[in-house]
Amino acid sequence: MSQLPYKIDEKAPDAAEFNSLREKVGWGSLDLVLAKSSLEHSLYHVVIREGVRLIGMARVVGDGYLYFYVQDVVVDPKYQGQGIASRLMDSIESYLAKTAKPGATVGLFAARGKEGFYRRYGYLERNGEPLGKGMCRFIRHTLSQ
Repeated sequence: MSQLPYKIDEKAPDAAEFNSLREKVGWGSLDLVLAKSSLEHSLYHVVIREGVRLIGMARVVGDGYLYFYVQDVVVDPKYQGQGIASRLMDSIESYLAKTAKPGATVGLFAARGKEGFYRRYGYLERNGEPLGKGMCRFIRHTLSQ
């Protein structure tokens, strides 16, 4: 990828371009205030641009000490298959190597069919033994107090 006209940077994308990239991969868009706040509270960002156009991004969220979560590893479909996701993950792994201390946990949710990509970085699938399969819940409405 070093020969391609792409620029890698550790700055967060703005909320509108984050939403645009999410839409391109079928994840839908978010309220811009929510997206902006989420991006601002991330621990680490890495983006890849062609000129000013955002073509890939990834970030790490968590408490910055014990728990780290790889989030939003996403590449514009027009640019997939060029090693961009690998460059994003290499940057994430470099950040984690400097930041995560022994005893920390790094998690992620892989999109269906992408598990092999993350296995290359040492991530394990939770098949139920010994840790359980893992679970998540998506908030689709405002929760009552």
